Amino acid sequence: MQRVARFVFAGGIGFVADAAALWLLLAITPLGPFGARILSIGFALCVTWQINRHLTFSPSSRGLAQEGARYGGVGIATSVANYLVYCALLFAVPAMPPLAALAAASLAAMALSFLGYSRLVFDR
Repeated sequence: MQRVARFVFAGGIGFVADAAALWLLLAITPLGPFGARILSIGFALCVTWQINRHLTFSPSSRGLAQEGARYGGVGIATSVANYLVYCALLFAVPAMPPLAALAAASLAAMALSFLGYSRLVFDR
């Protein structure tokens, strides 16, 4: 249970890193919200990889590059899943507030992320 709590903590820091990077990119670059979002997601993945690597799971027995590639693969897959769940909820329930859809999609993605990271990246 402590591992899940640490994972949620890492995700919260990742969310803050993502939001801060997006805000900064929108404020100081000509990137729009879509291009800036891609970069902010990448930044958040790097932040959460280090937190999860050292706090939640501990480094894998793989090399750093292989671990990073696996982490990025799971992170990209769960980011796509997050966006698809978000869109599906808004299409299925048009009256649903976008923030509620975002919260539900993030929870679904968090569960997928934990399973992916614990089984495919940091498994021992």
